Amino acid sequence: MIELQSIQKRFGDLVVLDGVDFTVRRGETVALLGPSGVGKSVLLKHINGLLHPDAGDVLVDGLLVRRLKSKELAKLRSRIGYVFQFGALFDSLDVFENIKLGITDESCASDQSYCWDRVSECLDMVNLSQATAQKFPADLSGGMRKRVGLARAIAGRPTYLLYDEPTSGLDPVNADIIDALVEKLRDELGATSVMVTHDVRGAFRVADRVALLSGGKIHAMGTPDEMMESTDGAVRQFLERDLGGAPSS
Repeated sequence: MIELQSIQKRFGDLVVLDGVDFTVRRGETVALLGPSGVGKSVLLKHINGLLHPDAGDVLVDGLLVRRLKSKELAKLRSRIGYVFQFGALFDSLDVFENIKLGITDESCASDQSYCWDRVSECLDMVNLSQATAQKFPADLSGGMRKRVGLARAIAGRPTYLLYDEPTSGLDPVNADIIDALVEKLRDELGATSVMVTHDVRGAFRVADRVALLSGGKIHAMGTPDEMMESTDGAVRQFLERDLGGAPSS
């Protein structure tokens, strides 16, 4: 379970998060929506301790993240898979080595036979051929790089998955492929997931609940159906601006 309690974060004079309360229950997928620049990615980075709040608490499985020492934080992060917005693949490493970086158990990571088997499993889960392991990021399309990023995120068998704009920069066809993979990983891995996205249709497709971040706070949160039926002016304005009307179920 992930709990953010009254989180405040500012950068200089800019207040980004102003008392955010946000809970993700075990096994569910929550999509975090909001206009560009409102702090969605900033909120996501608080969950695994990449950022610490100025005030408030972040708890993961009851652990107070800001109080964890280096080894404890590393142990927590080993259970959290992070899908970066632009893939964040290392250009000098082939796909095998990039995915291998996601294997967080040191004994497993030092076993080359295990690594080959695990990388093969992860490539299969994201619908990429085994031959992809020998390619370099420069040889891949944007959609393939996103899928390799997904494969790396799940290589360590995480309990939690954090997605930072997983469909950003993709055409609708490839965006649909990534959304389908998010659904597949949710069903097959049972991971608890938070997905920051600008893609409202994709969010409504994959999420159990949807949250709208606005004005530094969670303005509204509910199931896709509840959000579609909301009469809240800010929710309606956001959905109509991004969709030209409410999304189809």
